[in-house]
Amino acid sequence: MPDWLALYYDDPIEITHGEGRHVWDSAGRRYLDFFGGILTTMTAHALPEVTKAVTEQAGRLLHSSTLYLNRPMVELAERIARLSGIPNARVFFTASGTEANDTALLLATAYRRSNTVLAMRNSYHGRSFTAVGITGNRGWSPTALSPVQTLYVHGGVRTRGPFAHLDDRAFIDACVADLKDVLGHTRPPAALIAEPVQGVGGFTSPPDGLFAAFREVLAAQGVLWIADEVQTGWGRTGDHFWGWQAHARSGPPDIVTFAKGIGNGMSIGGVVARAEIMNCLDANSISTFGGTQITMAAGLANLTYLLEHDLQGNARRVGGLLIERLRAVTAGLPGVREVRGRGLMIGIELVKPGTDEADPRAAAAVLEAARHGGLLIGKGGGHDSSALRIAPPLSLTVAEAEEGAAILENALRSLY
Repeated sequence: MPDWLALYYDDPIEITHGEGRHVWDSAGRRYLDFFGGILTTMTAHALPEVTKAVTEQAGRLLHSSTLYLNRPMVELAERIARLSGIPNARVFFTASGTEANDTALLLATAYRRSNTVLAMRNSYHGRSFTAVGITGNRGWSPTALSPVQTLYVHGGVRTRGPFAHLDDRAFIDACVADLKDVLGHTRPPAALIAEPVQGVGGFTSPPDGLFAAFREVLAAQGVLWIADEVQTGWGRTGDHFWGWQAHARSGPPDIVTFAKGIGNGMSIGGVVARAEIMNCLDANSISTFGGTQITMAAGLANLTYLLEHDLQGNARRVGGLLIERLRAVTAGLPGVREVRGRGLMIGIELVKPGTDEADPRAAAAVLEAARHGGLLIGKGGGHDSSALRIAPPLSLTVAEAEEGAAILENALRSLY
């Protein structure tokens, strides 16, 4: 394995099995899982409905590629098209969020006949050559070479940067002015790509309505809006099914990308776009593994469970309790700069006490302490991975939320 394929923890663990919101390592230790394989185990580990669907499909056919008719793929595409809010939508499945964002950029640049892309500072969109080229987070962008010209705009991080001192309305106005200034110095771009909540960036987000305000400016030049919903989709933010809906004044995006949670661990990504955009390519294209039968069976079962059990509502209720509990237990701790998030997508940003300077060593120490307490969390952030990332399966119970908050409190107090 390459050196850059990093593992969590000084003494890395092998996860061997899971059930519900818990996993076990190869030593038999049980952990409460507050990271879900990077926001991918969306409903629960070993969810019987998904396990059954995968098993039954595996007994019939694993794979045939998109060169043949595929009923599970069509059924899932129809459901996602209806849920997307995009009129006359078309859906293309991929095997990952990276590939989904690549596809969205291909569509946008071909449709607009421009290779200029607007992206947000502190953003992350995947690990392919193209996706790295639009990622505004130095820790995840190993090269400056890119097939697109990327222009970065303000707005993804509310509490840092030159506009942090402004109230929400003034913050939006300043970011819009910055966007207009950028557009005044370049030919019209193909698209703006943005995460409604920045995932790898530490679960930061702008005030509600920012992207609607951006859309009004962009639409005047025909610039498309791509919402990267790889981490925010399927109700994780609680208040909305899609993250873009917090900015819904201007209607749905032109393109939505998704992945992670829809497969509950199976490799599903995809793109939803208006038919005129999706159909703009004038060359053949297929996907060998996108839309394969076994992953589509998992996605159908998982989406059905999510909707029938109102996991979006659970994310809103339990997530709201969890974030308030975390704010209470961290109040007064000198190294905690901010507890932020919405639904079951919560970030805790750590700094060196008495300063505003990011403290990645503290984040790593809390990660270790939480693990020893029986809790798995993640970390990220645009300032040297100094934010703790909390994103449990959406079926999290109140009792489990309280248990996780108590473990995190002990982990933080062991440091401060």
